[in-house]
This record gives sequence, C-alpha cells and structure tokens, in this order.
Amino acid sequence: MYVLGGACYYPLRTLEPTGVVQVARGGGASRLHTLGELFAVWGQRLGERHLLSFAGPVLGFVDGRRWRRPLAQIPLRRHAEIVLEVDGELVPHPAYDFPPGL
Repeated sequence: MYVLGGACYYPLRTLEPTGVVQVARGGGASRLHTLGELFAVWGQRLGERHLLSFAGPVLGFVDGRRWRRPLAQIPLRRHAEIVLEVDGELVPHPAYDFPPGL
C-alpha cells in the first residue's frame, strides 16, 4: 500500500511499504534525526519490550550490527539499514538496494 495523498507532511515520513524513511529537505534536514522521532511522528510505541502492537524483547540492528543503546537513539543516516526484531522472529537482512535518487 502506498500513501498517495495527505493533508500535511512531516520532516520524517514513509510513503511506501518498503520501510524507506524520507527526510524532508530544508527546515530540519540539516540535523540528524532518530528512530525515536519517527515513531513519535507515527504516534507508535518503540521500546526494549514493545514495538508497535508487538510485545517481547526488541533488538535493533544497524547495517547488520547489533545496536546496544536505546532503540530511540538509532540515527536515521542516509542509506542506513535498520532492522527491528521482536522476540527473535526476524533475521536481519544482508542488504537493501535503495532506488536511484534516494
């Protein structure tokens, strides 16, 4: 499902089901945003034991490496590959091919 319309835009957004996060140019784009800010825009839970409506131990991986600090602090860097795993149910993928222009 793609987002085809809306009444407003935020500096952080996802427009397609791939999970690619877009950061708006200008305004807040000059600073590094975090995963916690994205979940706040969504109004969704992100914690060590909760992810969205899922409960269980949540692990974070950035570019294939385990993230050991609070998940909300994961930086949203250009082409960073971020995987969140709930209760061991998802194996981090080895790579994602970003579309040209992103």
